[in-house]
Amino acid sequence: MSMTEAAFHYAGLPSAPILVARSSTTPWKAPTGPEAYLRRKELRPVGNHALVELWEDNLALKIHALLENVMWTSTDIVCIGYTDELELSSAPPPPVILWIGVMPESLSSDDGFVVASKCKKLLEEHGINDVDVEIRESVVTRSESESAGPKFFSSTYSSDFADGIYTPLTTTLGFPISAQSTPRSQGTSGFFITEGSDTERLLLVTARHVIFTPDRDGNEHFEHSDNSDSEHRHNVTVFGNTGFERYLESIQTEIEGQTFMIKHQEGRIWMFGGKNDPLANKKRQKAQFALDEAKEAVEELKTFYQDVLTQWVTPESRVLGHVILSPPINVNVGSEGYTEDWAVIEVDASKVNSSNFSGNAIDLGNLISPDKFTNMMCPNPQNRHSFTYLYDHILRLKGTIPEDEMRHPTAFDQNGEPCLMVIKRGNATGVTVGHATNICSYVRYYNDGTRSSNEPSKEWTILPFDSKTGPFSGKGDSGSVIVDGRGRIGGLLIGGTGKHTQSLDLTYATPVDFLLRRMESRGLCKPNVNPVLAG
Repeated sequence: MSMTEAAFHYAGLPSAPILVARSSTTPWKAPTGPEAYLRRKELRPVGNHALVELWEDNLALKIHALLENVMWTSTDIVCIGYTDELELSSAPPPPVILWIGVMPESLSSDDGFVVASKCKKLLEEHGINDVDVEIRESVVTRSESESAGPKFFSSTYSSDFADGIYTPLTTTLGFPISAQSTPRSQGTSGFFITEGSDTERLLLVTARHVIFTPDRDGNEHFEHSDNSDSEHRHNVTVFGNTGFERYLESIQTEIEGQTFMIKHQEGRIWMFGGKNDPLANKKRQKAQFALDEAKEAVEELKTFYQDVLTQWVTPESRVLGHVILSPPINVNVGSEGYTEDWAVIEVDASKVNSSNFSGNAIDLGNLISPDKFTNMMCPNPQNRHSFTYLYDHILRLKGTIPEDEMRHPTAFDQNGEPCLMVIKRGNATGVTVGHATNICSYVRYYNDGTRSSNEPSKEWTILPFDSKTGPFSGKGDSGSVIVDGRGRIGGLLIGGTGKHTQSLDLTYATPVDFLLRRMESRGLCKPNVNPVLAG
């Protein structure tokens, strides 16, 4: 295998990982000619395939046994195809790949080919003859980023001219959070719950590693009750220090952008001012309308900036609440074998109460137009009933996706294959749409090149929508809730894998029903994902 193939085999994928080896003998063709270009690839879910039922029924464990002496990071089952072919409705489905991630520079191409061949042979022994094996360099990472107060705004407080500016300070999900004790690390809020029908105390779920740093807390069980010493509260803030500074800068940038639009529209009005034909009048009217909107935006943003600067600037004013329960991060937990990485925060009533909270909701923003968003969520006309883009671009959440439906989706992609489209709003990459796979991945985490656990852990895997929209998640999105188009919660985002930690090819999440069962086993009373607060 040439160095060129190793470097460009996965062109188009978010992190473009390095190919180590593959079992397929089909020659890779480098681009040639005066207008040569690399053909881009995309990841797609597997859909209906015999491997789906065999994978978790001991076959994955046999593959892992073959990888005993390999520093592998993940075993994923995906389809990988060329973008130009996937866009054709008549194109055959892309090939199914057993995609093995290994630590960078830990496996030679020759040794990798031997490993890939053994895995391919094992698949064939189980009657799986149409799946190839590919090994790439890839690191699994947990996606936190480094980097009596005012009340949140309600979920309806938004603006059409400044997407995302107000959202972090509203009660819609996906706002950035940080432990007050480690303000340089920042992640994402997950989803609100209550205990049963309790309408007084609101709780927030996120990933543990977002608000606890393993090298500082020793990954020990944390619990704080009403009777605990207040000095030992583990406070959680909206934004870390660096994140808040960047937030202020983003408001200023938006003000500058709208100020430019004022000058631009004034120039257009002047340009059409001396003309009196119908077309010029129409353009002048449009420019005047845009000018009025820009002026209104500047005034609104300046007022908002001053409010944020005076009311939210100190870490104390941004305290959202405190952690009441968080077990140690653990892998291969219970009979399901998923990762346990969660924390529950009691939300301060001074920040969120019945006056500004109306349930779990995600602001879809306006960076993706309503028609495009609908087409992304409903790639097959049969699925049109599964998503409705509301006029206020707020997706209200209710209930959870049954685990059986995660494995056997009832919706279809553009090729008629079973497919579950999902959404998340994260602190790092904002609102994204992805394909949830119906076959779990297995992952292993490494710290400074040393494996942190001998046990692999199972994860629910999310693929990017396509090669043009970018990754589904990035560093800083950990803790985000992942939902389907009907507003049902599917899981909690805990990490992903890619050539490097900044850009992820695959996103990993823990199914929500598993999390709720674990919370209840740890003492929470009937965790309820449809919270209501008393008026």
